[in-house]
Amino acid sequence: MHAAISEAIIGSAFEILNVLGAGFLEKVYERAMRHELSIRGLSVHSQKSFSISYKGQCVGEYFADLIVAGKVVVELKCVDHLASEHVAQSLNYLKASGLELALLINFQRPRLEWKRVVLER
Repeated sequence: MHAAISEAIIGSAFEILNVLGAGFLEKVYERAMRHELSIRGLSVHSQKSFSISYKGQCVGEYFADLIVAGKVVVELKCVDHLASEHVAQSLNYLKASGLELALLINFQRPRLEWKRVVLER
């Protein structure tokens, strides 16, 4: 199931980059991804919040860019290149959400950059 969803997400990202090009703000790509994934028949939630608890106390919130089909976190970037802090951010989203797979997608350059991040349990 994750493979088909991942394929649809990455295919959507390539389609968006082909149509819009590189370098817009992340919010533009987030809206385009939400629309493209909906066209492809997938449920998409944007800016989904996840509470972080410490010993029963809420100590913060994370907001994932997109949650696709209730199974995959999608974190969108417009940066020179994906870095270790982006992977760490995605891992934290996975821990907070209880999901196992995140896709980091970078729209900054004409060539799409993406990375699969898996939470090992």
